Amino acid sequence: MKIHEKYIKRCIELAKNGLGTTYPNPLVGSVIVHDGKIIGEGWHQKSGEAHAEVHAINSVKDKNLLKNATIYVSLEPCSHFGKTPPCCDLILAHDIPNIVIGIQDPFAKVDGNGIKKLREAGKNVIVGVLENECRELNKRFFTFHEKKRPYIILKWAESADFFLSPESKDQQKPVWITNQYSRQLVHKWRTEEQAILLGTTTVLDDNPSLTARDWLGKNPVRIVLDKSLKTLQQSIISDGKAPTIVLTESQNYPTTSGITFKNVIFDSSLIDQITSILYELNIQSLIVEGGQKTLQSFIDTYLWDEARVFRGTNFFYSGTASPNLKAKAIQTQKILDDQLLIFDNHDKHDNI
Repeated sequence: MKIHEKYIKRCIELAKNGLGTTYPNPLVGSVIVHDGKIIGEGWHQKSGEAHAEVHAINSVKDKNLLKNATIYVSLEPCSHFGKTPPCCDLILAHDIPNIVIGIQDPFAKVDGNGIKKLREAGKNVIVGVLENECRELNKRFFTFHEKKRPYIILKWAESADFFLSPESKDQQKPVWITNQYSRQLVHKWRTEEQAILLGTTTVLDDNPSLTARDWLGKNPVRIVLDKSLKTLQQSIISDGKAPTIVLTESQNYPTTSGITFKNVIFDSSLIDQITSILYELNIQSLIVEGGQKTLQSFIDTYLWDEARVFRGTNFFYSGTASPNLKAKAIQTQKILDDQLLIFDNHDKHDNI
């Protein structure tokens, strides 16, 4: 089993190259081994294009070796026709005798069917190698298909004395707590997730663009909570540089290019409404950037998976307090003088 773990680990490493570009598809890596030597490898690079197994098989120079090889895949090969043909059919066409799979695919059109098809064809199929690591690789994909909601990442920056912002913002808008390297990391995160959300007050106070200006990649879908449509006049979110969804109670929608309006009720069920709408829109991951009330609403309903909190060195002494997150950090990291704390909610509320 150790030798299988070695190659599945390589599949995971390859798959990570696709983070941010494969939505709504999962991250998948594949390695082909013959006589203890890797003869082919690949990963899924973009939705609608070739899957990992296709890239791996195509990279093998001598296709005759495939009849005595083992193909490793971090996620179960697909067995249905989507935007591309089934990977199972390609594996069978090349008569690859051994298939080692990290974890079964939770997507309803696959979900064991690929494994069944390969076994019924007489192939030796091993499933469940580094299963936890493979699930972690596709935590967004698994959360979306198993819990019917996006994977939710809470993100904020707080002062050394636990404030999101000072009492007065007159001197600087926005008020920067973190250094430029922490801010660049945030922009990288934006290219990795499908959507980013914040509330009305943050838009009015800071007028953020919510784009990935400091990192090469795709801008996330911007989602704004705006009960009575206060944010659209002269705000950057109307610039058309990224798809924007405004969640509102108002029925009086303005004609604004690039903005979609969805009706919600701003009551105790708001967070559930948000996650349901995003599920319907096929959005698998969401960064919640605030403000305080919005972040606390996600925390209080336990509808979050991960929190990423930057703590700066400056003191505000008063102002808007940080969200109340009763959890211990599972990881800490220094970015120059900034401290980045990572929190994980999976163990406590895995049934949500």
